Amino acid sequence: MNVPQLVVHRDKELMAQAAAARLITKIVDAQAARGSASVVLTGGRNGNALLAAVAASQARDAIDWPRLDLWWGDERFVPEGDPERNVTQAREALLNQVPLDPARVHAMAASDGPYGTDVDAAAAAYATELAAAAGPEDHGPVPTFDVLLLGVGPDTHVASLFPELPAVRETERTVVGVHGAPKPPPTRISMTLRAIRAAREVWLLAAGEDKAKAAMIALSGAGEVQAPAAGAYGRSRTLWLLDAGAASQLPRDLYPPASA
Repeated sequence: MNVPQLVVHRDKELMAQAAAARLITKIVDAQAARGSASVVLTGGRNGNALLAAVAASQARDAIDWPRLDLWWGDERFVPEGDPERNVTQAREALLNQVPLDPARVHAMAASDGPYGTDVDAAAAAYATELAAAAGPEDHGPVPTFDVLLLGVGPDTHVASLFPELPAVRETERTVVGVHGAPKPPPTRISMTLRAIRAAREVWLLAAGEDKAKAAMIALSGAGEVQAPAAGAYGRSRTLWLLDAGAASQLPRDLYPPASA
């Protein structure tokens, strides 16, 4: 486990713009080094704001979009096209505006999809898709994602891994069905911490004073079962991207003053 790095921005708008610039650079660098890149997207207000900022950036055309694989860390198990689905929101914010290869956009199944309302079967299918995309160099059943994005909830949840629930305790499977989530909708699909930790870099996004306590708990040595965000880290780098509100309860020695 690596020590998390923190970058604190003045406000959520600046945070989204800076994160977008950082993500574009990371994708371009990965494509230059390996010919393609892979990113795991997150939903929520911060994840969607980042995607919208990518869409608005003049630098977005530096990305070779057909050579980008997109995955999702979690999904609300509702019908296709539902506005609550993370993929629906991502398409509106960015994906419909860029020339992606549809075969490389790996959406999780909807509740009216091929597995019907069987969320566990849908989760198992996504795990199979991840395993099929993993190569020998990945040393496991998940590709080594270049960047995996996560929003942090006020209760410290990431993806659809909520404190104390079975999904956050899962150590074998890479994707699970989530039943009875405390945040609606109650039925979801989520990558597990095992899959999240396969990423080269994990970026956690938090903006607003309602996220301040969660950031403080997760960065203060809490256990991952009680604070799932504490268990989300990358193989080579873990980056927390916050605004001043979300960082307001953190000791200033955790991040340099110049980042504020």
